[in-house]
Amino acid sequence: MSTIDDYKVGMTVYGKITGIKPYGAFVKFDDGVSGLIHISEISNGFVRNIDSFIKQDEYVMAKVIDIDKEHKQLRLSFKALSSNTRRYTKRVKFQGMPESIKGFGTIRDNMSKWIKGEYDD
Repeated sequence: MSTIDDYKVGMTVYGKITGIKPYGAFVKFDDGVSGLIHISEISNGFVRNIDSFIKQDEYVMAKVIDIDKEHKQLRLSFKALSSNTRRYTKRVKFQGMPESIKGFGTIRDNMSKWIKGEYDD
């Protein structure tokens, strides 16, 4: 029988959904260790209802993202195993400044012009 010490962050685990609450789903493993998949770790998109992704008594795979050894609980992620993971970028335009999604390079390249009050439209 394994213990909480046998689990490592980053490993994939297989367990049974034993409860679903509005904030997440509880997972139990054969060795008695339990975990929680928080609603924010269900999907990259908006999750209105966890039941639309997983069901009570269903067996699921999840990734260990944190371990609370004191309480013998795992923090789990369902979305971390998704091959469909996407990064979202948001275009931001401040008044008088050019629109950019280039990150800090834009700041570095334009800071001296902006300080002088020169803006490209």
